Amino acid sequence: MMNQIKSVCVYSASSTKIDPLYVEEARELGRLLGSHGIRVVNGAGKMGLMAAVSDAALAAGGQVTGVIPRFMVEQDWHHRGLTELIEVETMHERKKLMADLSEAVIALPGGCGTLEELLEVITWKQLGLYLHPIILLNTKGYYDPLLELFHRAIEEHFMGERHRELWSVARTPAEAVELLHTAPVWDGSVRKFAEI
Repeated sequence: MMNQIKSVCVYSASSTKIDPLYVEEARELGRLLGSHGIRVVNGAGKMGLMAAVSDAALAAGGQVTGVIPRFMVEQDWHHRGLTELIEVETMHERKKLMADLSEAVIALPGGCGTLEELLEVITWKQLGLYLHPIILLNTKGYYDPLLELFHRAIEEHFMGERHRELWSVARTPAEAVELLHTAPVWDGSVRKFAEI
């Protein structure tokens, strides 16, 4: 049975000094989401991969909801052309609202902020607090070291064997969009598996 996904939270970097391939893949993901009528939910940044996804989704006729703390708006870090801009007080509120507004997560390559968001939502899924697909877009094998660490955590029993199903890995934007619809829905009773 295919998942009916209408909104996707996209975690991504705001850096402008990265390999252009990352930007191309971000644009392609935004284009695919926009053309499929899947709303993008992101951190409302006006630079880097975040802006590339937003701009491409909007250009393809899609919608983008950005969620950003007020202090970032005061620094003029926000994208001014989004379908909807929601200001919150804290980073914690931002992350929770982005998750609440989404029916799946796609994580593009990124730095500490992206990794922190990704690890938190994986933890929420492990605890049965977020049951939707989580997809890592593994451009240039960026997430290989993290995936290796996850596998070691499972092998060393810091995580359970079943936790391998918490995330899916895509090599291309098209595969990421396909996984939105085919990744297994996580069972809410998973809390009993959280303790190993």
